[in-house]
Amino acid sequence: MSGGVDSSVTAALLHEAGYEVVGMTLQLYDQGEAMARKGACCAGQDIYDARRVADGMGFPHYVLDYESRFRDAVIEDFADAYARGETPIPCVRCNQTVKFTDLLTTARELDADALATGHYVRRTVEADGAPTLRRAVDDGKDQSYFLFATTHAQLDFLRFPLGDLDKSETRRQAQRLGLAIADKPDSQDICFVPDGDYARIVRRLRPEAAEPGEIVDRDGTVLGRHDGIIHYTIGQRRGLGIGGRDTSSEPLYVVRLEPESRRVVVGPRAALATPDILLDQVNWLGGTRLSDGPAKVLVKIRNTMTPVPAAVEATPLGDVEVRFEQPQHGVSPGQACVFYDPADASRVLGGGWIAPRRPQAA
Repeated sequence: MSGGVDSSVTAALLHEAGYEVVGMTLQLYDQGEAMARKGACCAGQDIYDARRVADGMGFPHYVLDYESRFRDAVIEDFADAYARGETPIPCVRCNQTVKFTDLLTTARELDADALATGHYVRRTVEADGAPTLRRAVDDGKDQSYFLFATTHAQLDFLRFPLGDLDKSETRRQAQRLGLAIADKPDSQDICFVPDGDYARIVRRLRPEAAEPGEIVDRDGTVLGRHDGIIHYTIGQRRGLGIGGRDTSSEPLYVVRLEPESRRVVVGPRAALATPDILLDQVNWLGGTRLSDGPAKVLVKIRNTMTPVPAAVEATPLGDVEVRFEQPQHGVSPGQACVFYDPADASRVLGGGWIAPRRPQAA
């Protein structure tokens, strides 16, 4: 229970249905600091709101101190990724580690039969009894992209009661149930960066990522200087500080970040076209093995994009490679590539983290 509308309605609906509910809220920040955070989940006011919902419905509520674990598994990882020139997704890391590993373990220790969350995603069961992960009914709220790392074993224990609802219906349920948080705004941005200034966090934890350097074209010609690679992402066009065009008057984009030399490499949009990518830490929920040969999938390399056709396969070197049917633009290491079933686009087949390309042999 993060203290927001979604998790509160989840708990209240299950309680109303007759389940024995235990509310669990994660304290992810020092309480003195948390009380000052607005627009973030799992902060001081949110803990109070979650407890108020539990008290009103009449089920127990516990606050679990996960501050140290969250810092190590999510915040430090976030800073490390930016220092490597990657673009991280901390919400996926939080689901992958703190919520669906640590919190799930705690739920089992409480002798729970299931762990229910307020995520907008669906869990269905196949004829053979195997659970599957599917997109939410509400496309605008679907969170399947952020849950690609959920394993078969975790799906056995997880439940997602809001997967068949849209957000307006969730708020109607909150009002019907008399929850005081029915009109509470959704949390925005990254929960530990509620003001949107992620560079401030990275500068504090990894100051080397904020060191100035050169902006160069693909031939190494210096076009300008920057105030730290943390301010740039692959595919970025605006805010380059070099006029935004090369000698041919073609718009320039960030095509590569080189943290070792502190260089931002820019080029034309055509230089962003990527025919294939390598993935790390792949979670595969399909019925075959990736080593059996190419599997046709639909993929998303950004949460907001429409899935596109691709093939995924484990290579003899032990990598997992994704080959797009049409080259994709703005592919950034550190982002997620999520697989969907081409025969049933609602079904999630897993995914992995986009890895930097290995240097080509001379």
